[in-house]
Amino acid sequence: MSKIDPELKKKLLKETQTPFKGLRRILWIAFTGSAFLGLMIMISKFASGNEIQQNNLLIQLGACLVFPSLLFFDRNKD
Repeated sequence: MSKIDPELKKKLLKETQTPFKGLRRILWIAFTGSAFLGLMIMISKFASGNEIQQNNLLIQLGACLVFPSLLFFDRNKD
């Protein structure tokens, strides 16, 4: 005989199962954008004739794969 609205109760239960989901999604989006921006800057430097280190390129490519993957796996399963 709870006085809590059923919709509010459902929302609160969902939040306890996946805390800070909104914050995590915002961070994944920000990190994804940063990784792709870094990759574009690196590609533009390479296109202008500057040499880039292979390690740095691999790190950028890895970030461009990992962060969108985390965003994909953090989606709603409903």
